[in-house]
Amino acid sequence: MSTPHADDFDPLETTVAEIHDAMAAGRVTSEALVDRYLARIDAYDPELNAVLVADETARERARDLDERFETEGLTGPLHGVPVLLKDNHDTRDLPTTAGSVALADSRPPRDAFVVERLRAAGAVVLGKTNLQELSFGVDTVSSLGGATRNAYDLDRRPAGSSGGTAAAVAANLAAVGTGSDTCSSVRSPPAFNDCVGVRPTRGLVSRTGIVPLSGTQDTAGPIARTVGDAARVLDAMAGYDPADPVTARGVGRVPDDGYAAHLDPDGLAGARVGVVRSLFGRRDDDGTTGTDAAAVTRVVDDALAEMADAGATVVDPVDPVDLGRLESARVLGFEFARDFDRYLAELGDAAPHDSLAAVYATGELEPSVAERFEGADILDVDAEALDSNPAYLRRLRRREELREEVLAAMADDDLDALVYPPSRVPPVALPDHQPFAEMNCELAAHTGLPAIVLPAGFTDDGLPVGVELLGRAFAEPRLFELGAGFESATAHRRPPERFGRLAECPDSA
Repeated sequence: MSTPHADDFDPLETTVAEIHDAMAAGRVTSEALVDRYLARIDAYDPELNAVLVADETARERARDLDERFETEGLTGPLHGVPVLLKDNHDTRDLPTTAGSVALADSRPPRDAFVVERLRAAGAVVLGKTNLQELSFGVDTVSSLGGATRNAYDLDRRPAGSSGGTAAAVAANLAAVGTGSDTCSSVRSPPAFNDCVGVRPTRGLVSRTGIVPLSGTQDTAGPIARTVGDAARVLDAMAGYDPADPVTARGVGRVPDDGYAAHLDPDGLAGARVGVVRSLFGRRDDDGTTGTDAAAVTRVVDDALAEMADAGATVVDPVDPVDLGRLESARVLGFEFARDFDRYLAELGDAAPHDSLAAVYATGELEPSVAERFEGADILDVDAEALDSNPAYLRRLRRREELREEVLAAMADDDLDALVYPPSRVPPVALPDHQPFAEMNCELAAHTGLPAIVLPAGFTDDGLPVGVELLGRAFAEPRLFELGAGFESATAHRRPPERFGRLAECPDSA
């Protein structure tokens, strides 16, 4: 065996813990790691189309962290770790475009709060990823970046809106990444790309500096290849932000020892999980087939059996909420223009437009995104009158009622989590649009409760399928225990064959 030496470390499928062990052993530096990931982006992203822009200052940042490591050791839980950000996270040194040509010149004067926290934790921003334009949809296609492709089948969708991050992390173009979730976006893209995604409890993670779609439903969250890495990223992201009062709800709710301390390989032993059977099977006959839905159901049913084998009691079925009432709690249509316009106002002179209506009026939106505007009343909402709008207020109240109903159902059966597929069907082939009706995003999005998506296996066609676990408010530690237990028992994560080791990368010692 050869003697270990600096920079002989291959980043393929590596974890944050393995990166730090390699740094301690002198086998890699942060700067070398940045170079390795940038080389992978250069080699593989022309096919994947997941990364919008690389950060030219990443090497300088990594070099500084390497110098600090020599005297201080690790300066944070993500020291020297290259991270890709969804391009709706404000960055002071890169444009923040939300994938829109109309915002191509938008340069925020400061980082989003979660980006500040990631940098403080030692992360190196490697670049920014493509997304569904303005996060409005689930395809990951934008006027600025075009269509991102699924890492496991380039002819299929990666889901959205955080599909760029999920596809990039799946293909090992970065160690970890971030997304944002209004209704599906840190859950269905990881599910479609054999990754882990976490939608935190409303109030755990700040929304400041994230291009909004719906302030009530929006949250940022981690996307990673392993449960452990997702926990470490959430450790960095979570925290109170005085500029976002909803984060006051999370004060005192983050475990003192952090989320990564709850990675129990036996986490399913003695657990009780309830299967929301009403979220299985095709919902809409348009655009998908019963065979598609059956393929997902088969994989998730196998995953449920694996949970039982790992010591969990599976309660099947559980009916926590009426799906019609759940759908009627959607507030995006009321809030999009109001919240987007407020975001632009906060940018001041850095904003290239002053309203969502002005962005739409440019005529530069990706056609399928523009069509979604044309089929909705988003630009006709009177934002000033929302506080007295009965339909809007009813929906806000319904969200509270639904959360109570879901928590009551979990209490009645003494459940640690509810379980269901994040999407009822697999990724669809391009140029078809991923059917939103088949996304099971609303249970978490409309109650504000946390959820984790885990790799559950593959269809017979080799397409990844995820399984989603929804927990009680601020029960992320328990979700990480369950997730680590499932991951340990199954090891369903496998890298996409098309994006393997680079030929010029030396073998690890």
